[in-house]
Amino acid sequence: MKNGNGTTKQRPDFAAIAGWVGMGSSVLDLGCGDGSLLRYLRESRRVAGYGVEIDDDRVLACVRSGVNVVQGDLERGLSEFENRSFDYVVLSQTLQAIMDGERIINDMLRVGREGIVTFPNFGYWRNRLQVLGGHMPVSDNLPYQWHDTPNVHLCTLSDFEDFCAGHGVRIMERKVLTGGRPVSVLPNLLGSLAVYRFQRA
Repeated sequence: MKNGNGTTKQRPDFAAIAGWVGMGSSVLDLGCGDGSLLRYLRESRRVAGYGVEIDDDRVLACVRSGVNVVQGDLERGLSEFENRSFDYVVLSQTLQAIMDGERIINDMLRVGREGIVTFPNFGYWRNRLQVLGGHMPVSDNLPYQWHDTPNVHLCTLSDFEDFCAGHGVRIMERKVLTGGRPVSVLPNLLGSLAVYRFQRA
């Protein structure tokens, strides 16, 4: 996406993810889209990485921009990847579109030493207000109407943290953002986007 100066505008979660990724490390990006995050990490953190993407056009976009990509369906798991074959496995704004979230998080922690996920916070006050008004939320982080959304499992910060506590997942760090800015007060109410770093407890 281009801004008014003609330069590429990055998603706000990219910088948050990059802040946790070690220089020169290996990264697997699940649901990598056109490879924007991997390109960003390659330029900013010198990572070596692969993406997994199901969409033909997005896979082609990765290939054209020099991003290593494997075409695959995340719903079928990550059996083609060996245990601990990456330093980090990233699932960026895709968790809510996965049918079996528990399976994908377990796979992330099998394949990588650490996992990083980002997702829209359904508990954000603007989302709550739209639900109170009788409508499913539509926002920058939830841009779809109810009838064409790929999202099947929306959650709040509290939901995700309860899941981790009950499934042997240790949250190492959390960043909560709204409009690209960090939120520290009442994050489950005032934060629109969640970014978590975690590992096996």
